[in-house]
Amino acid sequence: MSSSLKPSTQEKLKRFNLLFPPFYEQFVSSDIQLENLKLAYKLYKTRQAVIWTDQDGEKTAIHFAAPNQPSLFRDVFGVLAAYNLTAHNLSVHGQVKPPTLIFMRLTVTRGGKPLTGKTQENICRALREALAGRFEVEEMLSVELFENDCLNSAQTEFYIDQVFHLPALLVEADTQDGVLYKMASAITAEKLLVVNANLIAWRQGRTRLILYVVDHQANPIPDYRGQKIAERVREKLTKPA
Repeated sequence: MSSSLKPSTQEKLKRFNLLFPPFYEQFVSSDIQLENLKLAYKLYKTRQAVIWTDQDGEKTAIHFAAPNQPSLFRDVFGVLAAYNLTAHNLSVHGQVKPPTLIFMRLTVTRGGKPLTGKTQENICRALREALAGRFEVEEMLSVELFENDCLNSAQTEFYIDQVFHLPALLVEADTQDGVLYKMASAITAEKLLVVNANLIAWRQGRTRLILYVVDHQANPIPDYRGQKIAERVREKLTKPA
């Protein structure tokens, strides 16, 4: 924690950080911790998701802060699929105590290029509407996306991460249109809150999504239940509806 902060701000930040998993202060920079505190205050004042974009080299970064919910990743990746965006990097900081807010940063491109200003505006608007529950993401998606709804190559695994000391759900499949949306949709029914995540696009044409999760009441998930969750998610991805 930066010593340049006022004592009152340091105290607020200390209390705020207690709402996150134990690794948060160790792995998240003090600048990002302070930024998340400011975003939490803005969420409290506006009562709606805070979403904005900026440029990150040859990519566009999408930032947002919102109340966490089990459908959040399905909605976010659904909007990306609807706009034919490719996700490259994902950073997630989620609270494990009320009010269970989540802070996320995604870098994306469309056709290998950063997004235009108008597209950025449209995506921010779509994310706000989806997260507020004012429309279903499926209404935006093309019929073609569901023609091959199965991910026959999908593999899943549940384990307790030895670094973060959190339950982790790994989902991996061959890369295809809407792969992240399909993964997130299969997970949504399990009513999990994601509090950290890693996104890896393998050169071999595979996409791996690792989600560090708690249940919808922010409780830890025992191994026996996690194994069943992983099995159900794999079945949803590999079997036709």
